[in-house]
Amino acid sequence: MLRAFKALEREGIAEAVRGGRWRVVRKGVRLDRRPLDERIADIISTEGFEVGAAFLSASDLTDRFGVSRPTVTKALDKLEAAGVLASAGQGKVRTVRAVPIREERS
Repeated sequence: MLRAFKALEREGIAEAVRGGRWRVVRKGVRLDRRPLDERIADIISTEGFEVGAAFLSASDLTDRFGVSRPTVTKALDKLEAAGVLASAGQGKVRTVRAVPIREERS
């Protein structure tokens, strides 16, 4: 079975992902493979959110990224732990605590 996946990888049809699994690669579709918390942090810096501003809701982010609500919640929790976002509690609006510095990639 592994041999078949390796052949698909050479042909550019599949790629290995963590956990010993494989994912189909669609030609012409470029996906951002960074962790969700990094992609959300980019929203803060690129869309002009300022410290103290209300941030997007988890529902908005699930629609935007096409992922489940628990996945978004985990990413938001990471950003809260990093001091980027602040939460007033369940059901309350998250606010921007710090604007992350965006690193330019070559």
